[in-house]
Amino acid sequence: MKQTELIPHLFRAEYRKMVSVLIRLFGIEHIEVAEDIVSDTFLTASELWGLKGVPAEPVAWLYTVAKNKTRDYLKRNKVFSKIVSDQTLQPKSDIEEIDIDLSSKNINDSQLAMMFVVCHPGNPPEAQIGLALSLLCGFGVDEIAQAFLTNTKNIYKRLQRAKQKLRLEKIRVEQPTLAEIDHRLPEVSMTLYLLFNEGYYSAGSNTTLRKDLCSEAMRLSLLLIENEQTNQPYINALYALMCFQSSRFDARSNVKGETILYQNQDKALWDTDLIAKGEFYLNKASYGDVLSKFHIEAGIAYWHTRSDDIDKKWVHILQFYNYLLVLEYSPIAALNRTYALSIVHGKEKAIEEAEKIALNGNYLYHSLLGELYTDVNNSKAIANFQAAIELLHSPAERIVLSQRITSLKCS
Repeated sequence: MKQTELIPHLFRAEYRKMVSVLIRLFGIEHIEVAEDIVSDTFLTASELWGLKGVPAEPVAWLYTVAKNKTRDYLKRNKVFSKIVSDQTLQPKSDIEEIDIDLSSKNINDSQLAMMFVVCHPGNPPEAQIGLALSLLCGFGVDEIAQAFLTNTKNIYKRLQRAKQKLRLEKIRVEQPTLAEIDHRLPEVSMTLYLLFNEGYYSAGSNTTLRKDLCSEAMRLSLLLIENEQTNQPYINALYALMCFQSSRFDARSNVKGETILYQNQDKALWDTDLIAKGEFYLNKASYGDVLSKFHIEAGIAYWHTRSDDIDKKWVHILQFYNYLLVLEYSPIAALNRTYALSIVHGKEKAIEEAEKIALNGNYLYHSLLGELYTDVNNSKAIANFQAAIELLHSPAERIVLSQRITSLKCS
């Protein structure tokens, strides 16, 4: 790998690890200090590697430089070093002995602790996702802005407010107790679920970024599974859901970025390894007596990966949607259910149910009604596709719906 590619790759992979360890060492009130030290480490790497070449062990080099920069900072800032010494129960004058532990175990423990900090309920969900992308995933402000389809100024302000809230709450970065896990793990899992959805369902055109969002949500979910205390059935179900959904990522759009409807996807592009992994973790999620929304949504996603026995498939999907609406009703879930309903019981029944939801002003609602009305009442289909186009921000999706309108007018 070329140096110009290596440093960005290592930044994404290692920045988040070092920042988590240093924030755990310094405390949440000193997030910026941790970020500055790690950023300066990568700046040094960029300068020196360009002159002297890449070291034989680049990751070990980064860790050593980060440790040295941390100790240098503590030496220069006596008040700050006293705080760190007090927190680590080290002799106040012995900076060299303060343990900057960048072992795999401490990195994982620090990232787990940071996950519970980032997902603190004092911040709204969008702020939690932003902090997760910044501190746990190593995304820059510009990338987060792209993910949220907004500008960098808004994201910067959002992150600053979220960090300030954590300081005011005086949140400690430490391993959560069993009681905290029971209380807070559902919130953590929901943040990861929303983070994945931000990548999977985003209307943004940057496919690489969207895939990265999904991959990071999956990585953090797997971190929870690998920890004995947080390895709960519904976390396995969440990871299974992500595997099933990700397996069809490459089939959901063409080279122009235009959306390909599920029924038109090239099944050869589905990732069978991810499907198999999803089945494995869904089986692991089957113990216990709690049925979560992640279990049900994973069941729906599983049946979407099945290309055999079409009639049986859609009956199962419809049943799962029925369970989901009983467990946790949402208009979007009810809307998605109507597509399965149209296949099992016909379009007329599905149209009747869809129009009861009355999500006027939602492009998904009008887009689905356009599909349901196709070949039943083409004038209504066209009207709904046009309504969806007016509400869409994605040029690629507008093109798809415009093509549907053209085909209906020509039929």
